[in-house]
Amino acid sequence: MARTHLVWDWNGTLLDDLSLVVASTNHTFAAVGGRSVDSEEHRRRFRRPVAEFYAEILERAVTDEEFEELDRIFHEAYRMGLTTIPLAADAEAAIKSWTGTQSLLSMWFHDELIPAVESRGLAGVFARIDGRPTEVDGGLKAGHLARHLEQLGVPGEDAVLIGDSIDDADAAASVGARCVLYTGGFTHPTRLRAAGVPVADTLLEAVSLAKAL
Repeated sequence: MARTHLVWDWNGTLLDDLSLVVASTNHTFAAVGGRSVDSEEHRRRFRRPVAEFYAEILERAVTDEEFEELDRIFHEAYRMGLTTIPLAADAEAAIKSWTGTQSLLSMWFHDELIPAVESRGLAGVFARIDGRPTEVDGGLKAGHLARHLEQLGVPGEDAVLIGDSIDDADAAASVGARCVLYTGGFTHPTRLRAAGVPVADTLLEAVSLAKAL
């Protein structure tokens, strides 16, 4: 296996939370008089920085101050439904199928991420778990991934990231890692396949592709 360490994304990848994210997003838009989106449109349009996604749907600029408030509204709604959200159907099997070391990097709040992971039977599985380090952070994942790998002592060229967004692919490229994108999350498969990295329809397939990189 060329790459010895696997970094998992959480939301939209291991955690099957697309429906909750769309519902929470629509709750957020409604709070400022915006229209709603369905899962298909969300998967076509969602991107980071998240403020740019919001601005596109609201059809107006979103200031830093307004984004902070929208981010708060979104996460309050998301928390309300989080306890009922399961792992992806093949998440546990996919984790077990990787033979190297594994870690988890999420843009969810770090202090809430740890119990969310552990409550789903994944305590002790990952060498490191990192969530978002600040209260408001709708930005890019690249800097977080660089710090995550540095803390692990894993060179980028030894790592592969499995995620569900173009931002995951960009983050991996920024540190010299490879990436496999998963179609079951927040981004439409057509967009993922245009990113120039391997794309998988299941997490088990994603690990199989990751082993070959």
